[in-house]
Amino acid sequence: MTDRPIWWTEELGILEDSLIRFFETEYLPFEAEWEAAHAVQRAFWEKAGEAGILGISLPEEFGGVGGSIHHDAVLFDVLGRLGITGFGIHVHLIAAHYVLTYGSAAQKAAWLPKLASGEWIGAIAMTEPGTGSDLKAVKTKAVRDGDDLLLSGSKIFISNGINANFIVVVAKTGGEGAKGVSLIGFPTDGVGGFRRGRNLEKIGQKAQDTAELFFDGARVPAENLIGGEPGRGFQQLMEQLPYERLMLAIGAIGFIDRAIDLARTYTKERQAFGQPIGKFQNTAFRLAEMATEARIGRVFVEDCVAKFAAGRLDVPTVSMAKWWTTEKQCEIVDACLQMFGGYGYMLEYPIARLWADSRVQKIYGGTNEIMKELISRSL
Repeated sequence: MTDRPIWWTEELGILEDSLIRFFETEYLPFEAEWEAAHAVQRAFWEKAGEAGILGISLPEEFGGVGGSIHHDAVLFDVLGRLGITGFGIHVHLIAAHYVLTYGSAAQKAAWLPKLASGEWIGAIAMTEPGTGSDLKAVKTKAVRDGDDLLLSGSKIFISNGINANFIVVVAKTGGEGAKGVSLIGFPTDGVGGFRRGRNLEKIGQKAQDTAELFFDGARVPAENLIGGEPGRGFQQLMEQLPYERLMLAIGAIGFIDRAIDLARTYTKERQAFGQPIGKFQNTAFRLAEMATEARIGRVFVEDCVAKFAAGRLDVPTVSMAKWWTTEKQCEIVDACLQMFGGYGYMLEYPIARLWADSRVQKIYGGTNEIMKELISRSL
């Protein structure tokens, strides 16, 4: 991170340096290849597991490195500042944290080491063709059949959907509304009745595999119900969504810093009317404004990390962080692209890819309109 928060330690500084070296060596040289393939190779996931990244905030007893939310924050800030969007570590860690927080001792012992090592790639299947933010209205069902559950339904826009072989599935197990929602751990290997649809073509985040998933009577042991009893899923989702939204906000600040760095460098080099365009007052003032907003956002998000670590990050505050930082991300990246002129519209320039990659930040993890709704209820 550029300005160190009060919770910064020497260990986190060493972690930051090692993460930058890892991604510059193991990810960025292959990014174009993976964007063309619309998926990051599993071999990279395995390397990330060996490096401890996949279990960065998982306990050592389950194969992790025993880190905290501070370690997660460093990871997502680095990913943002390097402009990396294809590595679906966010949903992988979200899936792992559902197991860590609510799973039985047997589930943790069986599942978490595989997620930490990269043997399994995690995903969470919430969204359906007719259901987005209203998770109480999911149609996917899990019906008891002896010692098993039979899953039927479909999911869409699932990050890591092609690569994932462990999916936390949001499904109805009986009951109305929120009381009928459950979370089910679903290892995919060798399961009949489960299939993947298309690797969806997106505007941006080209290396991130995003898929449709279909469950046609897919059989899973009833003991894979996360939390042990049906009907707890909605509460589990509500309790864990702040973690996801905080990670998105951290990444947004990293992306903002990257965009400003790209624009600052370009405007020092690009000449117009006999001088660098960064010397024109309009450009200089806009860069100054964006740098100020970036600093404000970073201070706010770092405070949210501190509050999360202390168990004091409430839903309205993390909703403010998610909507404001992602809104500013899109606004600032667009303003930076403008400084590149026609070159900014060319995909060979990183600012163009950053612009395309940024737009979905205002949609996933709960739309920004939903974030404002949650905030308004607290006023």
